[in-house]
Amino acid sequence: MGKNLLKIRENVNKNNNPEGKFDDSKNIRFAHTSEKEFSRILDFYKIRWEYEPRTFALEFDIKGNPEASFTPDFYLPDLDLYIELTTLNQNLVTKKNYKIKKLKELYPDINIKLFYKKIIIVYYSSI
Repeated sequence: MGKNLLKIRENVNKNNNPEGKFDDSKNIRFAHTSEKEFSRILDFYKIRWEYEPRTFALEFDIKGNPEASFTPDFYLPDLDLYIELTTLNQNLVTKKNYKIKKLKELYPDINIKLFYKKIIIVYYSSI
């Protein structure tokens, strides 16, 4: 696997403006309501964040082309930390744990944490 295959791809999708940052979460089409709730928590504490700013290649075909990738939900630039949110659906938790483990193997300098929806909802309801 060549070094160039492990490059981090910047996302350009329906959610990102040209700088890959957002001024207001009201203009973002989140994939899940828990992501919107989490963005409100971050806003409440004035923590800068980006939504789905980068995609990491995780698996490659025999020629070295990416076959599987992972796009964490949030990036907190001041903390240099990626956050992935998940529901309590065990199938999703297992898949996300695998992707995070693979990401840490291929990109050891990337900091990432998995947050569970239940924890976010309990916390959000307290603020």
